[in-house]
Amino acid sequence: MTIAWIALPFFIGFSIYLFPKWSRHLALAVSLVSLAYSIFCLVDPVGQTLTLLDSFGVTLMVDSLSGFFILTNALVTLAVIIYCWHQGKSAFFYTQMIILHGSVNSAFICADFISLYVALEVISIAAFLLIAYPRTNRSIWVGLRYLFVSNTAMLFYLLGAVLVYQANQSFAFVGLGTAPPEAIALIFLGLLTKGGIFVSGLWLPLTHSESETPVSALLSGAVIKAGIFPLVRCALMLPEIDPIVRIFGAATALLGVGYAVFEKDTKRMLAFHTVSQLGFVLAAPEVGGFYALTHGLVKAALFIGAGNLPSRNFKELKHTAIATPIWVALAIASFSISGFPLLSGFGAKVLTMKNLLPWQVIAMNVAALGTAVSFAKFIFLPHTAWAGALGAGTGQGSAPTLGISADKANNGQAGYPAMAAAGVAGKPAIALVKPGFWPAMALLLGGLVAANGVYYDAYSWGNVVKPLATIALGWLAYWVIFRSTPVKLPRLLEQFDHLIGVMSLTLLTLFWMVLA
Repeated sequence: MTIAWIALPFFIGFSIYLFPKWSRHLALAVSLVSLAYSIFCLVDPVGQTLTLLDSFGVTLMVDSLSGFFILTNALVTLAVIIYCWHQGKSAFFYTQMIILHGSVNSAFICADFISLYVALEVISIAAFLLIAYPRTNRSIWVGLRYLFVSNTAMLFYLLGAVLVYQANQSFAFVGLGTAPPEAIALIFLGLLTKGGIFVSGLWLPLTHSESETPVSALLSGAVIKAGIFPLVRCALMLPEIDPIVRIFGAATALLGVGYAVFEKDTKRMLAFHTVSQLGFVLAAPEVGGFYALTHGLVKAALFIGAGNLPSRNFKELKHTAIATPIWVALAIASFSISGFPLLSGFGAKVLTMKNLLPWQVIAMNVAALGTAVSFAKFIFLPHTAWAGALGAGTGQGSAPTLGISADKANNGQAGYPAMAAAGVAGKPAIALVKPGFWPAMALLLGGLVAANGVYYDAYSWGNVVKPLATIALGWLAYWVIFRSTPVKLPRLLEQFDHLIGVMSLTLLTLFWMVLA
């Protein structure tokens, strides 16, 4: 069953070209199959291990950790397909989406470095094709930039995998424990870069923010986790690896949130927070699967919501009332990622904090405070109950709308900012809402409410009061300090040549950490 499930997305993906009229339905079917398989993984108490090639240690491992990550991929992909249902995407788009979906699933059950290498390389190609799908000069460059950084990282990774095999005559993850220090450093460099971790992951903000809305949701919600899953798996398998993973988790959480609190662009702020939240997953590997699920649902919902705002500029949005239903969707997702009770983000944060080591506590609490500050930007946006907003993009409602999507505005449509600020006939400016917006948001936000039941023990007075106090303090800091601060952090480290240069510095740091 596992082998058939792995092969299905690739078989269906390439078959879409034979049945282009059924592309959406076939893609939907694949995501539903993954959803069913993930539930099977979560309810199976034992799990399973499949050895494909004995002499090379090529192994697949399916357990509850895999189940959480596969469930994340299934729900995010399903929501993106629903969102794109009426947007006229070509068969090529759905083909690449399903191949990407299958490759990400494969990465979540790999327990050896060579199978993982193949999965990550296929992910790079499919992700590049989706990023470059609009075929604009900007999208093609962003896609190529992503591909160059990814392939460079994978060269380091492959060298490390060869050293692991040389030491153990096997590519299995467990061989990392007896591998030479340079093997660990090389493999970790590749995975840290691929997973958007710490300074090696600063390629992520531009890539995720400049992609189309559904692609941004897919990348931040599911795809990026293919790089961090092996780190979580190795930390759980090998106690000597665990401290390195936790250190990078705490450092990444602080780095991402440090950029996010000063960011003035909605999608870039969400992208930096993807970096930060990946740090939370690594900071407590024992509960990383649940946190990854919560983050995937939240981040997909936020990117879809941000893609339907009248502007990407927070300064403009403060003077442009958005539709109350859209604001409610963004606020629910923002509450969840901030750790508000009754949503799964609360349980995930409480569970993570309980599994931290003492030296991590201060750093992760600061990161949690920064998260509350960042998402106050969405929560305190002005909104209106103007009836015309409910029918935007569907022909419903009597009031006029701009009829301009946020994606088109972000691609440089002339005159958009002025129109967005002014509105039409004195009405608030409201972006065109895609027809699939509400079903996709219902799935993602409903998942946040349902996943809240995973950890009932989180609901004690002490656990509830602390996140509420953190959120309140974060909101106060937003209004007093960050709401009007003119600080804008430089993008020097995000430049392509610096991204490649930082890899060498990260490699030296990793080598020193492994020796220590």
